[in-house]
Amino acid sequence: MEWVLVVAVAVAAVVFVVISRRNKSLRAQRAAAELQPVKKLAFEDVTALGVELQDLDLELAGRALDTGANADYQRALDSYEAAKTAADAIARPEQVQDVTKILDDGRYAIACVRARVAGDALPQRRPPCFFDPRHGLSVDDVAYAPMGGAERQVPACALDAERVRAGAEPDVRQVMVGTKRVPYWEGGRAYRPYAAGYFGGFGPLDWIFMGFMFEGMGDGLGALAAGMGDGMGDLASGLGDGIGDIGSGIGDMFDGFDF
Repeated sequence: MEWVLVVAVAVAAVVFVVISRRNKSLRAQRAAAELQPVKKLAFEDVTALGVELQDLDLELAGRALDTGANADYQRALDSYEAAKTAADAIARPEQVQDVTKILDDGRYAIACVRARVAGDALPQRRPPCFFDPRHGLSVDDVAYAPMGGAERQVPACALDAERVRAGAEPDVRQVMVGTKRVPYWEGGRAYRPYAAGYFGGFGPLDWIFMGFMFEGMGDGLGALAAGMGDGMGDLASGLGDGIGDIGSGIGDMFDGFDF
């Protein structure tokens, strides 16, 4: 009977290895699936900052910049280069936060250049537009409620603030979840670092974003659940095949023994 115990322990060890490898594979697949769209989003934002810098170059053509404007302009250029480098290095969704934080600094630097050239006071450091951070610095807070969610005060650019107060829909950044386009805050957990880089430095705004996520991410959760269901099905199938093979091998091992 000691022989039977040894075989049982060996079987348990093999099953444990099969499960561990399968779980590791599923986690890697899920991480890759989460990373691809959010990394694409980050690159789109980097490109948008590059376009803003090109527009700024056209505005400044022929103008002499003072020391402050030159410093802010160089800061904007450095932010763009740093954001490109950080985006290229993204290997996990949480690293997107590093990119969007740099981009936010770059956009503020651009706003400072424009203010200095116009002879205005430097703009207050406010969070970017909640509806689409590519819109730049917000100018005011407006009351907004996503579909099925509670109303909250969120920062908005001038155009989106005007739209919301007029009862129109703001220009919201959309992302793909499965086959549907949804606001980025409904995209799922992988998009939280994207927002954290833009809004995390402003305290309560991070909680506001989380509230929107949990109220409106039904589609994202549905897609995630579907993916997990497929993964669990694959896991069960793989385990069934693996255990079936183990069982066949054990049966062969016991052939010829009479208990």
